[in-house]
Amino acid sequence: MPSIRTELTALKNLISQADQILATTPELPENRTAAARESLAAALALTGDLLKQSSTTASAAILGRKGGSTTSRRHGPEHYRQMAAQRKTHGGGRPRKGAE
Repeated sequence: MPSIRTELTALKNLISQADQILATTPELPENRTAAARESLAAALALTGDLLKQSSTTASAAILGRKGGSTTSRRHGPEHYRQMAAQRKTHGGGRPRKGAE
């Protein structure tokens, strides 16, 4: 499965190729070539910005850098003891409904 970054790079390459093709072809009537090249330039700028943003966005690796330190501070060591006890007895989850 290709990543978003590779897909954006491929899209940028395709747009660039289309712009180069239009640059080497004879001018179309009614200023169509210039309008198309202007649209392609805008698309190139947008894909370039998206590529920059995709490299600087906070990924799970960056966000998970703290590990369990924040959870540990918030809940304390007793929280981890309870979790371990529930794993050993399969006692986790939501309590069952009582017959009422």
